[in-house]
Amino acid sequence: MPRHSFHESPFPDPEFRSLLEPTMTQPQPCDLIIHSASQMLTLRGGPQRGSTLGDLHIIEDGGIAIKDGIIAGVGKSIEIENSFDADEVIDARGRVLLPGFVDPHTHLIWAGDRAGEFELRVRGASYMEIMAAGGGIASTVEATRSADLDELVKLGRARAQTMFAHGTTTAESKSGYGLDLSTELRMLEAIHKIDDHGPIELTPTFLGAHALPPELGDNPESGYESYTNSIVEEMLPGVFSWWDERHSDVPLPFVDVFCEDGAFTLEQSRRILEKAKDLGFPLKIHADEFVGLGGTMMAVEIGAISADHLVHTPEEDILALGKSSTVAVALPCTPFGLAERAYTPADKFLAADGILAIATDLNPGTAWCESMQFAIALACRYMQLTPAQAIAAGTINAAVAIGRENRIGSLEVGKQADMLILDVTDYGHLGYRFGTNLVASVVKKGVVYSRDTNLRGDVHV
Repeated sequence: MPRHSFHESPFPDPEFRSLLEPTMTQPQPCDLIIHSASQMLTLRGGPQRGSTLGDLHIIEDGGIAIKDGIIAGVGKSIEIENSFDADEVIDARGRVLLPGFVDPHTHLIWAGDRAGEFELRVRGASYMEIMAAGGGIASTVEATRSADLDELVKLGRARAQTMFAHGTTTAESKSGYGLDLSTELRMLEAIHKIDDHGPIELTPTFLGAHALPPELGDNPESGYESYTNSIVEEMLPGVFSWWDERHSDVPLPFVDVFCEDGAFTLEQSRRILEKAKDLGFPLKIHADEFVGLGGTMMAVEIGAISADHLVHTPEEDILALGKSSTVAVALPCTPFGLAERAYTPADKFLAADGILAIATDLNPGTAWCESMQFAIALACRYMQLTPAQAIAAGTINAAVAIGRENRIGSLEVGKQADMLILDVTDYGHLGYRFGTNLVASVVKKGVVYSRDTNLRGDVHV
């Protein structure tokens, strides 16, 4: 069965799409109409670079028509109600309607927890010190290796449901807590099973190059070199063959690497990503979280879809990214979780005309946070984004960071019907408020999930 790229639009061409616009005299049949939104944030027009970030393209008293899980009409409520005849009608009651959040960087699948390390951190131990002492990722690796597939699915699905309840309708999810081929494949299979069950959609990423396996930790320098060879010669071909055998009907997962001082060097990261690219994998990279090693520049040169973290990115790397299609993904929950003062310098990336996205970095060590609403609140406070900019970074630009901007991330005719009704009348409450869930209803592929059912993804109302 042929494998299709996420960049191939599954929707009708523009001429056919125009027939779906609500311009006919005779009302067109559809499945669902949502009307009377105080503000409908369409975010139409594709990726938002540089100074254009935050163009929400608001329709007041907005309405939307949905057929077969696809948006069939967008406009003023009166236009939609006159142009479409729906089986089901929802009155938004003057609340905000916007695209579902896209979380483009998560570590959704793991076993165990690292609550004990939190006290060490608040007493002053650094992330890298805890990791060097055998804690951090290594402790999660031990627990994850011991968990079977059913346990990983159960744990991951519970987190995914919480994400969905807080408005995330699509998320990227990484492996990386196995650090051996069998466990990494088990994590990828867990991601696939959660995605298959839904309602949240998951985009998988292979992150075998996350840390040094504990069994190679006696000599980190030689250990990382040996493990890099294993990833290049055995693990990447093994993932490719396994995926082609079991999941050839969907695109290959992304391949990611943690390029950082004390982790994979720039040269090792390049070897891994170049091998992955030769095999046909799309690429991502963790870069510049603690030290600027040149990972962002390499991401641009090698054609990675995103470079993530980017807290200490050199100026020349920022300028290069701004001229490229590589997305800068900021993870404000991570420095917050580490009590760090430095965050991704959003102003510099926007001044360079870059594409900026935000994500939660959901993980057991530094950012156990399933809420993109909280990531937006942090981005406003510590990255100095406006609420409008943060919303765009968490919807349309986040969709670009996983190669799905043709399907999701905005409310436009022909796109998948993924959207949120917030229990507020003005979008500015996103960012302004935190620690509470503003989502009243989630619509995923045209199916409505209400807060009255706890938004767990199980009941269609």
